Amino acid sequence: MLAGLLLAGCTEGYAQPQAAGDKPAIAGGKTTAPPRPSDVKLASSDPRQSGGVIAAGGADAVYNYGPTVMLDHGLTRMWWCSQYGGAGPAGDDVLYAQAQSIDGPFAAPGGGIPAAVFSGAPGNFDGMHTCDPSVLRVGSTYYLYYTGAAGDHALGNAIGLATSGDGVHWTRAAGGKPILGPSHDLHRANVYGAGQPSAVYLDGWFYLMFTDTTGRAAGENGAGQFVLRSPDPAFASGVQALDVGGFVPVASTAAPRQRSVVDGFSADLMWAGALDAWVIAHETDGGTTLTFWTPDFAEHPFQPVVVPGPWKEGPGLVRRADGHAPLSTADPCDRVPFDVVRATAIGGAAAPTGLRHYGLDLRGSQACGSAARVAATFDGVTMPSPERTMDLVRAGKRVRVDRRAVAVALAGETLEKAPSAVASLPVVARLRLGAEAVLAPGRGFGLVLDDRRLWRVPDDGVVALNGSSPHALTTAQWDGYARGSSLGG
Repeated sequence: MLAGLLLAGCTEGYAQPQAAGDKPAIAGGKTTAPPRPSDVKLASSDPRQSGGVIAAGGADAVYNYGPTVMLDHGLTRMWWCSQYGGAGPAGDDVLYAQAQSIDGPFAAPGGGIPAAVFSGAPGNFDGMHTCDPSVLRVGSTYYLYYTGAAGDHALGNAIGLATSGDGVHWTRAAGGKPILGPSHDLHRANVYGAGQPSAVYLDGWFYLMFTDTTGRAAGENGAGQFVLRSPDPAFASGVQALDVGGFVPVASTAAPRQRSVVDGFSADLMWAGALDAWVIAHETDGGTTLTFWTPDFAEHPFQPVVVPGPWKEGPGLVRRADGHAPLSTADPCDRVPFDVVRATAIGGAAAPTGLRHYGLDLRGSQACGSAARVAATFDGVTMPSPERTMDLVRAGKRVRVDRRAVAVALAGETLEKAPSAVASLPVVARLRLGAEAVLAPGRGFGLVLDDRRLWRVPDDGVVALNGSSPHALTTAQWDGYARGSSLGG
């Protein structure tokens, strides 16, 4: 197997697969959950792959790799790493294209050759290379996490962040500085540094998985994946690091890397509510291996699964806008679709290029086996309600939303028909058009629903979509409201 030295702008590597129920029980008069079964084998079915290359850059785009794929507002959107000679400084650019389905063909928004939408900023940490994109949408804001480097030099890679209102036009965040760099715990022959981010938004936390070849828990060849989380998308405050005993508060993103969750490079992370588990996609000899973790990253609830087929570079999971696994349209209570896009090689070329789609379904999820599983499975999903409005599932409850565009902006996924299992979740409030909106320093934006509780929303874009105008509160006034859960931020 390839032991690969990672270089700035080049992200080949290898990974080894990790070896790898929630019925309540009564004990002492209290409802408790028994230990969750581990290492369960899930059946697979419906293997699939594209007939050929689904996306590539123009004639001078020699490489095409490191994709991030989002199902968003009825489109399949993809960003990946390539090079356009005229896009900016010599080095890696982030390309963008979209399609009606995962098998493409992918093209620029107006048609034609995919466009470079993010390139190096000379003089900054990412002056030469911008690569390995991972894109989320939370509310009305898109977040692009990426690897940046000023040149091809030792330990030159770090992770940056940019934001956008449409996923195409980007503005650098954090003053154009990296939000995460190498920890320098140990010095190894692999001098890549930190990069290859994968981001997920879950329960108010931004999770970030990434490579750091200087991390203490990385392998001798620098392979390893580390996880941080923060309520701040720029990871400037409230940062927690995944350690041996779980997540612990740390002073900054430079804290020692004590624990790796998979032995590999260029991996992708996703939350699968239907399995109540994290999923990490990483390359192995036979294809893309899916490794599963419990919500606290303590155990492997399911055996690894391989999505077979050739590859030249790390995979991009097909995900919802928030980084969660999409639901099966055929049977959301039993099946979970897993689709990846990865670089193969055109005509036997050694370079990672030729983006292709591979996938399969996993069966036996028991996603609707209890009220708790239904809540996890459909969390962040919106669908039509019986009252000609939309229902948004959050924290095991349904919120009825008057305006469809608002529900869609708040949701990670939209269904055109409500599954029968969702009827078991209670309707607790309604978001009416023009509802009272508030803003407080350090608290963000909120909407007051018809239950007179304050429900947090991600940004002012959602507030504007609802026809509301926020008025300012002090933090004490904000904290004085009865609180609902977050509607998406």
